[in-house]
Amino acid sequence: MSSDHPSAESNPFASEEITPPFNDEWEAKRRVSDALKQLTEVLVTSSPSIDKMHEIAAQLETTATEFSQSPRIYGRRNWSKSGEHGSYGQISHELNPLAGLSNPLAPPVNMWFEGEIAHARCTCGWAYEGPPGSVHGGIVAAIFDQFLGMAQLLGKQPGMTGYLHVNYHNRTPLNTELKLVGEYVSVEGRKTVIRGEMFADDVKTASAEALFVQPRGGMYALRSQVDDHTSEKGA
Repeated sequence: MSSDHPSAESNPFASEEITPPFNDEWEAKRRVSDALKQLTEVLVTSSPSIDKMHEIAAQLETTATEFSQSPRIYGRRNWSKSGEHGSYGQISHELNPLAGLSNPLAPPVNMWFEGEIAHARCTCGWAYEGPPGSVHGGIVAAIFDQFLGMAQLLGKQPGMTGYLHVNYHNRTPLNTELKLVGEYVSVEGRKTVIRGEMFADDVKTASAEALFVQPRGGMYALRSQVDDHTSEKGA
């Protein structure tokens, strides 16, 4: 591991190992997320009776109503403000829509660095199907956006996506471990260029290049702008 990168305690991308939850709250939330993923997979692959589906829907509606009555926190910045739920980075690791271990939308994408190369793995089930037996192309693009967004840390100048160009070489199969590798190409001013490739069973299914642009004042300045906008809207 390159000494340029933080240790595993402060950086969830320091190794291939999954970072443990910050506290018991996130451990429980990961369990809820896993249950919802199982439910989604079952939903898109099963055909019970109509009466049974209405029965299940009623149960889930009751659960959702009960869940909604718990304290609510909107936005990762607000989750991090009290310090009780972990740092902004730790919370992002839980709630990110592509990589969050506590977000049922995420496959999730597990990402890490080895020296100056970024790596990732993920498996997409039936809920992500596009072409028959294949991962939806938009999901492939979203995975690249997330992965290359992490890989830009190699350039030490994090920014937001300026463009993302994806080339599809072969179909990307479902229920197959996908492996990604990426490396930074260049840094010029506030712009960072990253390239990556995706493989399934050693077959390259897609490749991508992304340009990331650092906001003026950096990402922390952007977060402050978001905080100000949220306060003005009274959220």
